[in-house]
Order: sequence, then structure tokens, then C-alpha cells
Amino acid sequence: MPWSWRYEGANGESAEGPAETFSSQADAESWIGQVWRELASSGVTSVELVEDDRVEYRMSLAPAAE
Repeated sequence: MPWSWRYEGANGESAEGPAETFSSQADAESWIGQVWRELASSGVTSVELVEDDRVEYRMSLAPAAE
């Protein structure tokens, strides 16, 4: 079952992002760890990890408050 990411902008609506698919959750998480800064700078504020149509989890790309 393929894994992929969905992207959201600041208003909670879908945002544009790479249409990558992965064979495992670990591969998807490794990839997002490498590109999240680029996504955040392009206006993506949060992502959802999806296996087929099931959402595994959602996470913010905003930097942690100090």
C-alpha cells in the first residue's frame, strides 16, 4: 500500500507540493525530514501522512516556539 503526504496552507486548505509516493512509512518520514524546510518556505504549514486514503497522522511544519 503506497504512502504519501498531503499538504495544507495557513488557511487549512490544500496546498501544492510534490506528488511523491513511498513503499513504506519509514521512507515517507525520512523524505519529509529532508524537505520540510523547503515546503514550509513555500507556504505549506502542515502535512498529513496518508496510507492509501487513511490518515496516519498530521503534523505542523511551523518551527517550535522558544
